[in-house]
Amino acid sequence: MNRPNVMESSYVPQTGNELARLHERIAPLRAQLSDHPVYHEIRTIEDLRTFQESHVFAVWDFMSLLKSLQQTFTCVTVPWVPTGLPVCRRFVNEIVLGEESDEAGGGYLSHFELYREAMHEAGANTRPIDRLVEELHGGAEVSRALVAAGAPEEARVFVESTFSAIGQQKPHIVAAAFTFGREDVIPDMFRSIVRDLNQRFAGQLGKFLHYLERHIDLDEGSHGPMALQMISEVCAGQPHRWEEAEEAAAQALEARLALWNAIRGRIQRARSHASTAA
Repeated sequence: MNRPNVMESSYVPQTGNELARLHERIAPLRAQLSDHPVYHEIRTIEDLRTFQESHVFAVWDFMSLLKSLQQTFTCVTVPWVPTGLPVCRRFVNEIVLGEESDEAGGGYLSHFELYREAMHEAGANTRPIDRLVEELHGGAEVSRALVAAGAPEEARVFVESTFSAIGQQKPHIVAAAFTFGREDVIPDMFRSIVRDLNQRFAGQLGKFLHYLERHIDLDEGSHGPMALQMISEVCAGQPHRWEEAEEAAAQALEARLALWNAIRGRIQRARSHASTAA
């Protein structure tokens, strides 16, 4: 398998000026996501279903970002050969274990499968995401599968932005989209959702709350800090990589903002339509 060019290095990651500048660049976007109005828009179970039916596509495409990193930083071919960048290798192997086969109710589930169960618990429609998986199993390209599945427009646009980052085949770009578009920002986003859900649906939605709280715990406690180390390792000594990583991070956060804005609009339109029909 042809691997993207990954620097072989014994560099020990440090939180230096480059990472500080990247954080400064994306700080306004992170602030908007941390307190986005969509979290407060989920007032009824119908609102939650609307949210889940779009958000599930972001839950699904997260795994493709992760698997792209796994292909780059670890050996997934036979015969096995050792690869460089040990921090990246450790991080990817650890997160694959949690994301693809986490402990759940005495068994093991991927977080995508857990989210799908949470959708059933809330009565959300899983047919589009199920159709997407069926189309992909049948060999369809992602863009065609999204159309065939009837994915919400905002979900389709978000997934295509994810696969655009993957398609560049530059490890630092994928790592930046993964780190700053997902791992680093998820605890703040999900904490806002959990707070409102606990106030409005006390004692309900156990699986969905478990999904959210599990990500807050993992991403804040271990995955987020390790992801920052991964960025430092893969970009070390390469100014152009830091520049491209910074741009990729901003684009990933902007894509999430666009997704949240569109979902908020969808919830509001559905509520207005229901009110008019009544």
